[in-house]
Parts: sequence; structure tokens; C-alpha cells
Amino acid sequence: MVATRLGPLRVEFTNKGIAAVQFGRTSFQLVPGGGQAGSLPRGFRKQLQRYAAGQPVKFRCRLDLTGATAFQRRVWRVLRTIPCGQTRSYAWVAARLGQPGAARAVGRACGANPVPILIPCHRVVARNGALGGFSAGRKWKRRLLALERAKKNGLSFSR
Repeated sequence: MVATRLGPLRVEFTNKGIAAVQFGRTSFQLVPGGGQAGSLPRGFRKQLQRYAAGQPVKFRCRLDLTGATAFQRRVWRVLRTIPCGQTRSYAWVAARLGQPGAARAVGRACGANPVPILIPCHRVVARNGALGGFSAGRKWKRRLLALERAKKNGLSFSR
């Protein structure tokens, strides 16, 4: 569990990297083949806490996206290009993939994202500006977008 201003975040990790981030959960879960309990990758706890406090963060951690499809990985790469505090539509993401008719598939890929915040699927909304879905619920999507817009963070991700 990582205590943050947003509330507790449950982090799952393996020896390959961060495998999941879940909102409002209170204990660590090791994914099979994972590392030792409580030994998050160096500095990651502080990075999450800085993000939740609205401070600029450059996430420096490896991700374990085992089980993701090639399409999901492509979508998630595009999501990482959306600037903090901004949103893009599912159709915009689909167009960036060269598949303009794949907005619904993009939505499914966003819903399958195991590491929200690190892969910012909350920044993807409907073409008309409606929130759309979010794996942790719309309440969390609203909170993350409000945090990013209010602070205009310089958040980014690197491996």
C-alpha cells in the first residue's frame, strides 16, 4: 500500500516491474513470480506520493505488461504522449494508430490498462467531451483530471 493524498494505492509488482496500480486498496499483492513483499522499486513510492500531491513527477520504473496484446501496447504508447492536464478522444488515439475506425477498441484497451496513472488512460474521453469509462470508476477519473488540471504538473514517464 502506498499512502497518498488521493488515498491508498495498491501496487502489484513482479521481478519485471510494476504490474498493477489500484485505487483505494490497502495492501500489497505480489503477482506470481514477483519480488519481496513491501520492496517497491526504488523511489516509486515517493513518485506516486508526489503525483498525488500535484507535484511534477518523472515516473522512473519498469512496467510488467505481461499478457497485454500488441494492440493494447500500441494504444498505451500513444496514451503516454498525452500531456498532463490535457485530454484526447478515443477517436484521436485511434487516428494516431492509423486505425480511425477503432475508437471502441481503444476504449477496451484503456479499460484493460493495469497501471493507471503510469499509463494515463484517464486522459482519454469521448469525442463530445463526456468522460467515458474508467476501470476505477468515473469518480477517480474526475479526481485525476482535476488534480492534473489544477496543478498543471510536468508529469512524464520513462523506463
